[in-house]
Amino acid sequence: MSSTCVSPALPDSKTATTDPLPDIAASAPTHASTLDWVGMEDISLPLYLAGQPVLARASAGVSLDAAGARGIHMSRLYGALRELESRELDAARLSGVLEAFLASHEGLSSVAEVRLAGALPLERPALVSEAAGWKRYPFRIAARSEAGAVALELEIEVGYSSTCPCSAALARQAIQEQFDRDFSQSAVDAATVREWLGRAEGIVATPHSQRSEATVTVGLDPLVPTLPLPTLIDRVERALGTALQTAVKRVDEKAFALANGRNLMFCEDAVRRLDDALNADYAPQGYRVHVRHRESLHAHDAVARVERRAPDNR
Repeated sequence: MSSTCVSPALPDSKTATTDPLPDIAASAPTHASTLDWVGMEDISLPLYLAGQPVLARASAGVSLDAAGARGIHMSRLYGALRELESRELDAARLSGVLEAFLASHEGLSSVAEVRLAGALPLERPALVSEAAGWKRYPFRIAARSEAGAVALELEIEVGYSSTCPCSAALARQAIQEQFDRDFSQSAVDAATVREWLGRAEGIVATPHSQRSEATVTVGLDPLVPTLPLPTLIDRVERALGTALQTAVKRVDEKAFALANGRNLMFCEDAVRRLDDALNADYAPQGYRVHVRHRESLHAHDAVARVERRAPDNR
């Protein structure tokens, strides 16, 4: 006698009757308290900003106001976030996602929030030559809906060079003192002075400079048609005058040295420049500026910041 092992038939997934899947989030909580924020962080999300593809990190969440609910429906937030993919990101789409968060949690939540972070790649030309290259500009975008009002905030980071005014003055003094030592006993003509200025023995000191960072955070009108990342970056770089470069040739390096000499800056000077550059357009929604000079003289950083709150938040 032979025997055959026959597997039991599996039910057709399209026609089989199954018990409802349990919804643990809807069950009563152990502690019937409300929560300010429940959601997810560090979600990978592809975006388009200023026409460039950006792989961003997203945080999404809502308040939990219903004391009788154990939790929220995170999968609904995740699904709504995908509406930000594949097309240019703007304020209207962010507001739409916040509305979807709250609509999918009606009776549970009254506050919704989305935060996005990444780096925007922009091609930047050299100062003089035809050279060009790409720079990355870190950004953060925060959108929040509460009591029917949407608040929108944009933050960017911009790198620049800062040359210390005190160091420049001391270097000039050292060069003058060397000049006196070399020529105190004789009269000199312009050609001799010019030749002396081109020698390392003449320029005995140079001012110190350092790579520096400006973090600018601006409030935006939630009805703004586009997110002004490139225009805000350009405004910051123009105000500082010494934006970090990409590909350069010698003529560009010379132009950069001239720019540093014409834009001597303590951290206090840099933050005041940016305050002046932002005030006219961004004061109605408020803004913050934080600059950091990564000192080449000291083993610490020099920092300065200013905050201008929107008139109704003072």
